[in-house]
Amino acid sequence: MSQEQFDLVVIGGGPAGYTGAIRAAQLGLKVAVVEKDRALGGTCLNVGCIPSKALLDSSEHFSMAAHGEFAGHGLKLSKVELDLPTMMARKTAVVKELTDGIQFLFGKNKIEWVKGFGRVTGRNEVTVRGEAGERRLEARNTMIATGSVPIELPFLKFDGKRVLSSTEALSLPEVPKRLLVIGAGVIGLELGSVWARLGAKVTVLEYADQFLAAADQTAAKLLLRTLKKQGLDIRLGCKVGKADVSAKGVKLEYEDAAEKKTVEIEGDYVLVSAGRRAFCDELGVESVGVKVDDRGRVEIDDHFRTAVPNIYAVGDVVRGAMLAHKAEEEGVAVAEIIATGHGHVNYETVPWVIYTWPELAWVGQTEEQVKASGRKCKAGQFPFKANGRAKAMGFTDGVCKIVADAETDRVLGVHIVGPRASDMIAEAVIAMEFGASSEDIARSFHAHPTLSEIMREAALAVAGRARQM
Repeated sequence: MSQEQFDLVVIGGGPAGYTGAIRAAQLGLKVAVVEKDRALGGTCLNVGCIPSKALLDSSEHFSMAAHGEFAGHGLKLSKVELDLPTMMARKTAVVKELTDGIQFLFGKNKIEWVKGFGRVTGRNEVTVRGEAGERRLEARNTMIATGSVPIELPFLKFDGKRVLSSTEALSLPEVPKRLLVIGAGVIGLELGSVWARLGAKVTVLEYADQFLAAADQTAAKLLLRTLKKQGLDIRLGCKVGKADVSAKGVKLEYEDAAEKKTVEIEGDYVLVSAGRRAFCDELGVESVGVKVDDRGRVEIDDHFRTAVPNIYAVGDVVRGAMLAHKAEEEGVAVAEIIATGHGHVNYETVPWVIYTWPELAWVGQTEEQVKASGRKCKAGQFPFKANGRAKAMGFTDGVCKIVADAETDRVLGVHIVGPRASDMIAEAVIAMEFGASSEDIARSFHAHPTLSEIMREAALAVAGRARQM
């Protein structure tokens, strides 16, 4: 068993791991990344963010063509057919291009990919078990970036056939006639939208009695109405308690809180999207003094250090939002702390996005959260239907809302539901990063005609100046 020395050994090749590794290598450190899967990129790139977005875009094109939405543009399509294998092949190709790109960057930056399952076997040691046997890596510093895995329900274990996690739901061999989804969160809504667009009857069962409680409720209610119009049957206040799984399908039993009755529902498949949990199974961290909390997350201080000073942890395996871009920034921060002594992540400007159509994106606090804190605020909003570019595109469902401090006018939160909200939210992130006021946004040029003008009009609306019809 050989032993090699590295300045940084990263366990996990997902967004936090590969981004942090690249930054560390740029700063002159000798870096190794331990990854057990066949491709780099982690859940996000292989079975999460990227393949789901490929299917979302493809299914949206199909839905628009199949339902005659191009007719108003003067495009008449006599027959539209779904070629699911080709759609899936395109998704796979997109993923491969990106994972190959990470491998190229590893070579360019002289980062070694150690293939296998990594365990922390000492304060300065990581042991990797792979096809070629075991390797022992001497690590001056270690970064744990092992990510997360889907949560199973105790009465509804994943079987990959009828009871699906997000991974299997991305690769179904057929369009289900009936798809049941447990959980109206990001994964449930996005993958539910994909299969609904392709022809499935989708029913989403959500335990909470409020739709997207963490989001601004003006935006959330508009999104809920729109998704229901698209055919998603979203039911709130549903506590699923029993399941009967057979070779032909799934039968669920749930308690309807509003109706105060027990309901049975059947489907060909059920997608369980009840959240994710930190993955540090068999990592061995506790044996060297690293602490894990009651939710299975690695405990860290404000500088990402564990109880062992030269062992760091980032991303989904620690506290905070399970978001790829949050994980990336933490990985970069750790690399910079090790190399320069300085690294920082501003958690007040982490954006959230749900890639339905329309999309929902937000950053900062909601109006409800600001008021609950006792702080006085003012809000302005502007609808997509009054925007020239949105009208030209033919997508006018949506609104942008800006929440600002009542005294200083500093932007506290921005909430957008509408087409390309995921791209528009970046302006709000930058504005908040630099402590901008709503007046700063309102006085800044926004090219005409663009969707970005909606942001400017919402900022003007904070002061009652929006030019709305």
